[in-house]
Amino acid sequence: MNKRLALSLAAAVALLGTGCRKQEVASYRVPKEAVPTLPGAAADNQMAGSPAAGGAGIAGTAVATASGNALAWSAPAHWTVKTASAMRKGSYTIKGDGAEADVSITAFPGDVGGDLANLNRWRGQLQLAPVGQAEFEAATQHLDSNSLHMTVADIVGSGSPAQRILGAMVPFEGATWFVKVTGPDALLTKEKPAFLAFLATVKPAASAP
Repeated sequence: MNKRLALSLAAAVALLGTGCRKQEVASYRVPKEAVPTLPGAAADNQMAGSPAAGGAGIAGTAVATASGNALAWSAPAHWTVKTASAMRKGSYTIKGDGAEADVSITAFPGDVGGDLANLNRWRGQLQLAPVGQAEFEAATQHLDSNSLHMTVADIVGSGSPAQRILGAMVPFEGATWFVKVTGPDALLTKEKPAFLAFLATVKPAASAP
């Protein structure tokens, strides 16, 4: 056997040996990217929802809260301060007659779909049908205080016992601030004068004493 033939046979044997070896396959599990969730109550999330009337929320979507210049206020003495969440600029509890109401103060960039859409989101939280622009004018009132123009709403649900929302939309320097009190109708009936007095204290932080 000549030298060239011997080398060819050796190479063939080497290739056959390589082909008989079991190939190892490495597999990797890539973790699924987590869907961001919103902090705060579901009602806060819904307030920042789609501008479509009727108020679908955007749970599972990152929401930017307003930054920049802030508002300041003085809360009634009987409102108990709660820890504010990442979405809330202020948070309180109102208790009375064995009932409890929640006060939230939030702020988001822009107009969040406009006042009509915001009103309808509040209505949706009380299981009420959306209204149109004509009904919006009849369902809201305007309050000018401390250089701020506020749109104020008072909405009573149809359930039993009925729930109620006292709310104010406050445009301020490219953002919209929302003051919302949610609780039983009977408690909020007694609380409405304090709510309106509270709104009168809201002012740009730069002008607060």
